Amino acid sequence: MASASKQVTPSCCSSHDASPPIPREAAAPPSNAVVSASTTGIPIMVRAQSRHPLESLCPAEISVAVATVRAAGATPEVRDGMRFAEVVLLEPDKHVVALADAYFFPPFQPSLLPRTKGGHMIPSKLPPRRARLVVYNKMSNETSTWIVELSEVHAATRGGHHRGKVISSQNIHDVQPSMDAVEYAECEAVVKDFPPFRESMKKRGIEDMDLVMVDAWCVGYHSEADAPSKRLAKPLIFCRTESDCPMENGYARPVEGIYILVDMQNMVVIEFEDRKLVPLPPADPLRNYTSAETRGGVDRSDLKPLKIVQAEGPSFRVDGYFVEWQKWNFRVGFTPKEGLVVYSIAYDDGSRGRRPVAHRLSFVEMVVPYGDPNDPHYRKNAFDAGEDGLGKNAHSLRKGCDCSGYVKYFDAHFTNFTGGVETIENCVCLHEEDHGLLWKHQDWRTGFAEVRRSRRLTVSFLCTVANYEYGFFWHFYQDGKIEAEVKLTGILSLGAVQPGEVRKYGTVIAPGLYAPVHQHFFVARMDMAVDCKPGEAYNQVVEVDVKVEDPGENNVHSNAFYAEERLLRTELEAMRDCNAVSARHWIVRNTRTVNRTGQLTGYKLVPGSNCLPLAGSEAKFLRRAAFLKHNLWVTQYSPDEMFPGGEFPNQNPRVGEGLATWVQKNRSLEETDIVLWYVFGITHVPRLEDWPVMPVEHIGFKLMPHGFFNCSPAVDVPPSACESKAKEDDVKDNGLMAKL
Repeated sequence: MASASKQVTPSCCSSHDASPPIPREAAAPPSNAVVSASTTGIPIMVRAQSRHPLESLCPAEISVAVATVRAAGATPEVRDGMRFAEVVLLEPDKHVVALADAYFFPPFQPSLLPRTKGGHMIPSKLPPRRARLVVYNKMSNETSTWIVELSEVHAATRGGHHRGKVISSQNIHDVQPSMDAVEYAECEAVVKDFPPFRESMKKRGIEDMDLVMVDAWCVGYHSEADAPSKRLAKPLIFCRTESDCPMENGYARPVEGIYILVDMQNMVVIEFEDRKLVPLPPADPLRNYTSAETRGGVDRSDLKPLKIVQAEGPSFRVDGYFVEWQKWNFRVGFTPKEGLVVYSIAYDDGSRGRRPVAHRLSFVEMVVPYGDPNDPHYRKNAFDAGEDGLGKNAHSLRKGCDCSGYVKYFDAHFTNFTGGVETIENCVCLHEEDHGLLWKHQDWRTGFAEVRRSRRLTVSFLCTVANYEYGFFWHFYQDGKIEAEVKLTGILSLGAVQPGEVRKYGTVIAPGLYAPVHQHFFVARMDMAVDCKPGEAYNQVVEVDVKVEDPGENNVHSNAFYAEERLLRTELEAMRDCNAVSARHWIVRNTRTVNRTGQLTGYKLVPGSNCLPLAGSEAKFLRRAAFLKHNLWVTQYSPDEMFPGGEFPNQNPRVGEGLATWVQKNRSLEETDIVLWYVFGITHVPRLEDWPVMPVEHIGFKLMPHGFFNCSPAVDVPPSACESKAKEDDVKDNGLMAKL
């Protein structure tokens, strides 16, 4: 379910920064760049090369794209019926990004481009930016996609109407786009005003509709009745106990036995049945999670302040959306569906220059299937990215709560359903964290030790999807490691039980309340580029399993084991699962670059804890989520293969759309542009300690250098000031005498 807590801000192309400015020597703009300004408050589209090709659309660009498409509507009825499910940057070809990074934007490195005869061709400008729109027509129940070219036109020069140029449009049949917060709010109002529903709530002792919460859930696809010929939702109902307590946990009183089907196109209830009168759970005195007296409790009084101070400022530098830190550099982006996107990840490796690791990293889908076969829980299998949008449900973050230390924030801009521009301020957080020990060794003969503290750079965002919260993090380390982490918190999705009743498929967590078992699955899409300059496609993937040597003359002591590698040659070969017993991992290698020992350079994917779906092969949700059947998929890069269940999983009737279909091409992976799709999940058997709000669960994986460097890249991290002082004192006290 989408969140409606957004702020509308003026259309401008500036990036909001809630923290003090980070000093950096300004780079001179290209000679042909024009800095646009507005003295009248009218949005001005800036020249194409004044915004990086990967920079997310700014409010003015979104407004232009929406106005352009709306003006292209054939009739007033078509224009009035347009609803804008998504307006995003159409990401350009990788060679355009290479040109931008070489000549127009940081890192300003022509060496990124492959060498050509006669030297590099220096372009005078970059191609205009383009937007891609997904438009739902509320009048006709049709979905279309549009490509709009954005160019520099002053709003006042066209009678106040600033339009781009429609490059293409296409009707997409038999699909439903993602739901929107506006629709969810309308659905709640329609259900609460429906007379049979009010009568059913009255039977349960509820006449005040202000107490009622209606969470509209997408219907998924279980039969032809869920076909996308209609835009449908099946709401779940909850009821608070106190109308004068807005912070009360309303999810503590689920209303069971009422079946509702809503036509979201026409906003009418089309099916209603009060199937079973299940008494409302009693008000749980432990249901609330707010502070102290507001929840009827007492907070701890012995927790002292812990302040993170960076007196000299941060070690990172930010230029627009380009970030540099401890030899790492990358770009920050954001989309309504994925949320945070990290682009152009590279490591500055001294004399070896800027070495790419990946072109694009993001979380592209998540699925939450529930394990209770009873109604309504069997149909809970939300596709939170494809049906709702992780980015659209993101939060404005608060310093000291969501992020600590010296924080750089980035805003996120997107369209609402009616085409207006909305901004989530402080949506993406960038900050440094102390991460304990980096490395240490103590010489037992002398007693002297070398030790270094670890620091990591974290870029993250958080979102709320109905009752659950998810935090998505990318951590960059000084030893060349990248870690992807998801933090799960929020409130359990509950059901009601009769007094004394026990449910096999869940945990009773309070009188009258039980939490069904369920799983959370996440899909990380990693467009890799290990040691590949733009235009190069020299990556491959090998699977590594640790094997025990067979008994015999090579293993006379029965202690031998070794790492065995297998090249994944094709896409069908590369549908793989984790294996903790063999310490299985995968290495993305450059086929033409070696380290000082002659080994191919690479980065390895190291799984964390993981699982597979605990469902039968005929489970309905697996029709749309066939990608959950394996932990790893590897594909050859294709720009239109972005989402593992296809672009439109909402009410999708097609079996195995997305990854499971793409890999049937069985393209070669022996030396190509590699995309990793890592599927990782957690099985949640609820505990009483998960109530009333769940302490954070952590899940993720790592990308670690494997032969990428000639030695540890963290050996040059300097000692901390306190360590240097302690060492000096130790030398004075001990006189460098050996301790034997």
